[in-house]
Amino acid sequence: MNIVHRRQRGNPHKPTRTMSSCQGRDNVHMTSASSLLESSSPPLPWQHRLTQLGPQFFTRLHPTPVAAPAWAARNHGLAAQLGWPGDLLGDAHLPAFAGNALLGGSDPLATVYSGHQFGQWAGQLGDGRAIWLGEAMSLLGPQEIQLKGAGPTPYSRRGDGRAVLRSSIREYLCSEAMHGLGIPTTRALCLVASPEPVRRETLETAAVLTRTAPSFLRFGHLEHFAAQGDVDSLRQLADHVIAKHLPECHERATRWQGNPYAALLDVVQERTAQLLAQWQAVGFCHGVMNTDNMSLLGLTIDYGPFQFMDGFDPGHICNHTDTQGRYAYSRQPNIAYWNLFCLAQALLPLIDDQDLTLQVLEGYKTGFPRALGDAMRAKLGLTADLATEGQREADWQLVEDLLQLLASERVDYTLFWRRLSHAVASGGTHPMTFVQDLFLDQARWQDWCDRYLARLGQSDLAQVGQVMLRTNPKFVLRNHLAEIAIRQAQSGDFTEMDTLHNLLKSPFDEHAGFEAYADLPPDWASQLEISCSS
Repeated sequence: MNIVHRRQRGNPHKPTRTMSSCQGRDNVHMTSASSLLESSSPPLPWQHRLTQLGPQFFTRLHPTPVAAPAWAARNHGLAAQLGWPGDLLGDAHLPAFAGNALLGGSDPLATVYSGHQFGQWAGQLGDGRAIWLGEAMSLLGPQEIQLKGAGPTPYSRRGDGRAVLRSSIREYLCSEAMHGLGIPTTRALCLVASPEPVRRETLETAAVLTRTAPSFLRFGHLEHFAAQGDVDSLRQLADHVIAKHLPECHERATRWQGNPYAALLDVVQERTAQLLAQWQAVGFCHGVMNTDNMSLLGLTIDYGPFQFMDGFDPGHICNHTDTQGRYAYSRQPNIAYWNLFCLAQALLPLIDDQDLTLQVLEGYKTGFPRALGDAMRAKLGLTADLATEGQREADWQLVEDLLQLLASERVDYTLFWRRLSHAVASGGTHPMTFVQDLFLDQARWQDWCDRYLARLGQSDLAQVGQVMLRTNPKFVLRNHLAEIAIRQAQSGDFTEMDTLHNLLKSPFDEHAGFEAYADLPPDWASQLEISCSS
């Protein structure tokens, strides 16, 4: 996939009127700060480092209560991993996670940021329906806690600040699915449902999702202060990111003339390259790669119209709203570079050297292809091979030929890789007929298969296959699986959500008895349309 150097035309920071990519449009009033009581929550070891930045970075506010909240899902496993109190997700604290009370010791606020949406400067954005509760220490390091859908903020831009149950279920399940796949992501702690009506394309019901991450800071946070010409605040925020979240920038600065802000850009581009390689390798489409949806820590963030591809199609557009195909699967790596270029523009007043800034960005052009090559070689079971550069090039040709073959017949991406893994684990030649059944052009498949087996040579196929089975998942969150869970949840039955969550948190395991969840999608799945409405 080509990485093209993209320069912006005109003034990229000239605000234009634009619709929010994922905001509702209903007008509502904000809840007064005195209307919520602090819940009797178990103490969390709060530290709230973000609040030390000052009022220009956020607005303190309280969530807006939601009607008749009820648990939809609770991720007790995540709470245990974080080492937080066992009763944190108990019934006594449901009001706090619904936004109807304050979690004890929390310091709720909404942050301000700006960004480019669908390639256009959108001006000031900010947390329009996400309320930051605070930052707490955990066994996995400091974790920020955020309520998504807890009511309007000063940045809602005429939106209602709510999230709907449909999209909240998708984010709850997919963020945990990505974690199970080993892909950096925000996490979902719990989900609260409410019968309160919310107007989108149709009338839906509300939900509040609690999510955690080491930081929710995005490219757009830095873009905001650069656009305002507020270099002091830009520097303060960049220093905060380096000191609190990316301390490796101090050592990395030695590569870049001792410039810590060039090092910051370098670390972000490297993490972004690694993330995009993992997305592409697993067939994940994000759908809304706006700069305000890009994490400074290289996390998958803001699950909207995402999709794991069924039939492999490089041009696949998962977002029905994306009429121009800007965020098609094959374009994601270039869009990531375009977004990094926007981030570089924002950091330029601090780096203060245009040539050095462009030199840092060059790292993505080499880093992403290498990361993707490594990821695809791993899918073929070639991870233990200490390949030369020449062998890497030959392996990549093998990968490209395979992807062209998969694309020509729209072969199911996840199913193919899992069957190939089983075939190799079973010994190679004869079991390959199980994979061959996926192709119409069997001669073309056989030609590729012969080349692949020759590349494996004298390797222990059973051992290679076992590695592949731990690399190529059996289960991903296909759109139709999420849709079935959503339909059942909308009728009050959350058992399918629980089933999917249990499968997706260990997607490489066989889970005997659940083969249907890894099978080809039904015909009706191709009719599902996922848009930015949430």
